[in-house]
Amino acid sequence: MTDHPARKQDQAKLLVALQDLDHMIRDAEDAKTAAKMQEMGFTMDGIAEIKKARVELTEHIKPQLLNRYQRVSQNYERIVVPVVKDLCTGCFAKVATSFRYEKTAVVTCESCGRILYFT
Repeated sequence: MTDHPARKQDQAKLLVALQDLDHMIRDAEDAKTAAKMQEMGFTMDGIAEIKKARVELTEHIKPQLLNRYQRVSQNYERIVVPVVKDLCTGCFAKVATSFRYEKTAVVTCESCGRILYFT
């Protein structure tokens, strides 16, 4: 991790960006999905740059959050999800009252274990 100060909300944004990069990498490496994308006119070049961007991004994420992300990714495709109307959008469980007031916190859903962020 680099020495620059990162606020908690910044960590949530970084985790969302990491999830997006992971989905792009997965789609590009999946032969069936890549073929469909090429049929639609998208080139599948640049996977090496996306992987490099992922590595660079992980350097800015706190190690404990990165470990949590990796653990949750073993169970779910969508790892980092927003809280909307006090609900986890991964499992639709009500978020604990104590978390609702920590808008800048990166917390875990008590029901499904996904990483939550508040919008």
